[in-house]
Amino acid sequence: MRYSVIIPVYNRPGEINELLKSLTEVTYKSFEVIVIEDGSDRTCEHVIDKYTDSLNIRYYKKENTGQGFSRNFGFKRAHGDYFVVFDSDCLIPPHYFETVNKVIEIEDGIDCWGGPDRAHKSFTPIQKAINYSMTALFTTGGTRGSERHVGTYHPRSFNMGISKEVYATTGGYKITRMGEDLEFSIRIQKSGFKTHFIQEAFVYHKRRTSLLQFYKQLFFFGRARINIWRFHPKELKAIHLFPLFFTFGLLYSITGLAIDFPLSHSLSILYLAFAIILFIDSFRQENSLVVGLYSVCAGFIQLTAYGFGFLSEIFRSNK
Repeated sequence: MRYSVIIPVYNRPGEINELLKSLTEVTYKSFEVIVIEDGSDRTCEHVIDKYTDSLNIRYYKKENTGQGFSRNFGFKRAHGDYFVVFDSDCLIPPHYFETVNKVIEIEDGIDCWGGPDRAHKSFTPIQKAINYSMTALFTTGGTRGSERHVGTYHPRSFNMGISKEVYATTGGYKITRMGEDLEFSIRIQKSGFKTHFIQEAFVYHKRRTSLLQFYKQLFFFGRARINIWRFHPKELKAIHLFPLFFTFGLLYSITGLAIDFPLSHSLSILYLAFAIILFIDSFRQENSLVVGLYSVCAGFIQLTAYGFGFLSEIFRSNK
């Protein structure tokens, strides 16, 4: 068995159905699928039953321990040479495993890889806007999961693969939430393994279906960055402070317009220019006025939610 696909799921039977359906359509077939039900109230057992004839699939139920430890649960039961982690809200393109396999065969020593995420044509305008925000260079999203990444590339667990040797050496995830995938990636590199970014090994990542859900997710991401700092202090870079300064500046400019703070008008013009840039760049990519407008909202939500989450976790650390 070449690959073991590890998928933790929590109360998302509909998403698992779509993910498994996409896996039936991949062209490279030497893989198994391990689905771990992480203490869900709405289980997906009835969904799994639909795919027992078309996929080499195993299904486990366990108490809720979070996605990191649920992935470890899957690693322990995997038979493949490589373990591939997908989030339950992903769709996998048909060529994914062929693409990864070609790179592994050509290049020696690939023990850990990741790829980007894209918006599927079936996504709603809000989902496309959220995807834009999370992958755009202007919102810092494009500095993480693309060829333009800043510093050492750290794969994220929505689209990540490791060799059996990586798992045997690292022991898998050490924390289960709050930046568990980034902490794992950092520790993989500190164990002497290299991480590789494979541009064409992309997945379609739904992320969140509403702007409110997106805010909550990014607030959590901001908190997670400080949690990573607790384990790896040197991994807190200047770019990670950008959302915090963006948030302070936005609050200052909004308040300043009412109270006439110094430079508030000039700062407001900069934020307006930033909004226009987001709209134009998103429209250029999606050719949709609606997605462009939503992208402006998503971009501002991403940066401010991350900034507020970042700040809240700093206060928690000082208590």
